[in-house]
Amino acid sequence: MRVLCVSLVALSMQISTAAEAPPQGNLLIAGGALRPDNAVVWQRLVQLAGGPGARIAVMPSAAGNPARSGANLAATLNKYGASAFVVPVAVRFKDRDYQKDAEDETLAKSIREAGGVYFTGGDQGLITKALVRPDGKRTAVLQAIWDVYQKGGVIGGTSAGAAIMSSTMYYEADTVLGTLSVGVNDGKELAPGLGFVGTDLFVDQHLLARGRFARMLPAMLKKGYKQGLGIDENTAIIINGKRDVEVIGYQGALLLDVSRATRNASEKDFNLSNVRISYLDRGDRYNLLSHEYTPAADKVNGKLDPANPDTDEQVYSADILGHNTVLVMMEKLIHNARKEAIGIATAAPGDPREDLGFEFKLTRDAESVGYESAVADAYTILNLRMDVRPLHITRPWYR
Repeated sequence: MRVLCVSLVALSMQISTAAEAPPQGNLLIAGGALRPDNAVVWQRLVQLAGGPGARIAVMPSAAGNPARSGANLAATLNKYGASAFVVPVAVRFKDRDYQKDAEDETLAKSIREAGGVYFTGGDQGLITKALVRPDGKRTAVLQAIWDVYQKGGVIGGTSAGAAIMSSTMYYEADTVLGTLSVGVNDGKELAPGLGFVGTDLFVDQHLLARGRFARMLPAMLKKGYKQGLGIDENTAIIINGKRDVEVIGYQGALLLDVSRATRNASEKDFNLSNVRISYLDRGDRYNLLSHEYTPAADKVNGKLDPANPDTDEQVYSADILGHNTVLVMMEKLIHNARKEAIGIATAAPGDPREDLGFEFKLTRDAESVGYESAVADAYTILNLRMDVRPLHITRPWYR
């Protein structure tokens, strides 16, 4: 059972300070399930922290067994050339007082002198509980982490360590479909994160593996985000101060833009039209401010010609929230003579709204662009249109 440790109002007030200069550092945000053999991600983290021998503070605050998790992460980083150390600030550290540890100036100093900080996975609520004071202000340790970021260091994290990067994070959401059918609320499904990525971008993780692109939408609408980045497992994005995004690792990330989206207010259930959905593959770069895309090296000459599609087939799925399904549909649509794809999501038995499902319609229009890799069966897809509307689901006539 997760427990919020500070009031939402107080926590949201502490996220940023108006007098602070914009951070000079980088963020490395991994989508969860980051394998220890994913050399490109770990090596990049060490590089951003200062190169071989770089001091990196490991924060196991989210972990169920922080001693074990912290030691393993430090060992992994050291294998890739870092000089990593564990910061023992976690609610579940045995025989320690996390509130006292979070105000320890010796620990804060050790972090401040590091070139990077890395948050492990686990329960993101435990991170904010350990690092934020009851009045919503930053503890000494959290302020030291911000100091690393502001002076040019790297802040990294995976899974729960990715969730806290946003000013808002998912906290206690039961199912992806439930966030659409029942809605999201502050203090339950949503809670304030630590806000390293700023207030203009929503970040989510385990994206393609768990179909979480759908749950990004109600959170973004609720909190006023126009852009959201969902990172897949064993994959990371790097964001610098110029708002350049680079994708590294195993797969990629979904970019959602709701700046032009509209809702039918006469329909009581969740609906949304003209969301723009893009898939950024590994090696791709994208600027969140200018919306300029720079293809990975293997896609430089791989822009698809919409006048010469490779296929002419219907694209449909009865489970668009399934593992990787939305990406497969996007890939099939981007070089298809057909312009539309339909995916359905239905409730599981026992869900609060068993009668409610959703249709996700993907449309390739004049703004949609695709790039194909020259060396692998991989694509980048930019600016498909996505419309979401509710469906009435009839249960079986008899049981």
